[in-house]
Amino acid sequence: MQGYPARLYKDGKFITVSFPDIPEAHTFGNNRVHALAMAKEALELAMEFYFDDMRPVPMPSKPRRGQAVVELAPSVAAKVLLLNEMLRQKVRPIDLARRLGTTKQEVNRLTNLRHPTKIDRIDQALRALGKRLFVEAA
Repeated sequence: MQGYPARLYKDGKFITVSFPDIPEAHTFGNNRVHALAMAKEALELAMEFYFDDMRPVPMPSKPRRGQAVVELAPSVAAKVLLLNEMLRQKVRPIDLARRLGTTKQEVNRLTNLRHPTKIDRIDQALRALGKRLFVEAA
């Protein structure tokens, strides 16, 4: 998954950051570097709203000229893909748990951004949905 394009603009003495694809994510920083560091936190925090509400997370659009790109942590990106696939297929956590031979609680942890999860387990969950997780170095 590519990163999310971000709009940065000067707002008084601060740099404000917003995301066209994730309108819930807004933040600011003292300078560009600080603003982008805060942007990653704001983006991941905003993603929690989608996870809590069991709503599909919008995929990142192609960045426009001049837009910064904020990358998600690989584990967060994988969890976004898992949640979106579960919702697309209308697979409830209990249904995925049955397919994996585990508990609903474990599947709930797989779709909890604050819970550390091994990437292999997310791959297993995606495979149970007929998908595969690919990792790429760029």
